[in-house]
Amino acid sequence: MSTRESSTAAQIPAAVRGLLADRIHDVADYPKPGVMFKDITPLLADAEAFSVLTDVLAGIAREHGATKIVGLEARGFILGAPTAVRADVGFVPVRKAGKLPGATLSQAYDLEYGSARIEVHAEGLAEGDRVLVVDDVLATGGTAEASVQLLRRTGAEVVGLAVLLELGFLEGRGRVERALAGAPLDALLAV
Repeated sequence: MSTRESSTAAQIPAAVRGLLADRIHDVADYPKPGVMFKDITPLLADAEAFSVLTDVLAGIAREHGATKIVGLEARGFILGAPTAVRADVGFVPVRKAGKLPGATLSQAYDLEYGSARIEVHAEGLAEGDRVLVVDDVLATGGTAEASVQLLRRTGAEVVGLAVLLELGFLEGRGRVERALAGAPLDALLAV
């Protein structure tokens, strides 16, 4: 089973894709030798590009009837919070373990070099919430997959995952598609 792309993401004009892509810079050998880091900070610093990105993500949220946006630590917060404001819905962060006060639900997941754990406030989501997960980059898909599993445990319905950039060569899409179980995975740009 493969996920679908939303009509909002599919209809992004080439000029908009170009604007976004031109503001993402490659940084060689960061954070370690051999890695080509995709730096989105120039996009965030450009008011027009950031506003356009927020509009597109808010359109995806509205298309899927999202009632909450979930941003994944940490750059998913930067993209998800203004998207929630623009879409007129609530925002809920998914954080690394130990960063949220109060009662939380957590989800462990494996990384290529070990394991990690993410958390969400136990009262942040409930049955009936329709959640769009937002992040900056889809790489290997581990965090996104774990977040979908975690969010479903709250009783919320995950209506999709939207990312600015998909690193297709890392093959995270397949992993996330299985977790999404037919909900759309929208990558606005792909390399």
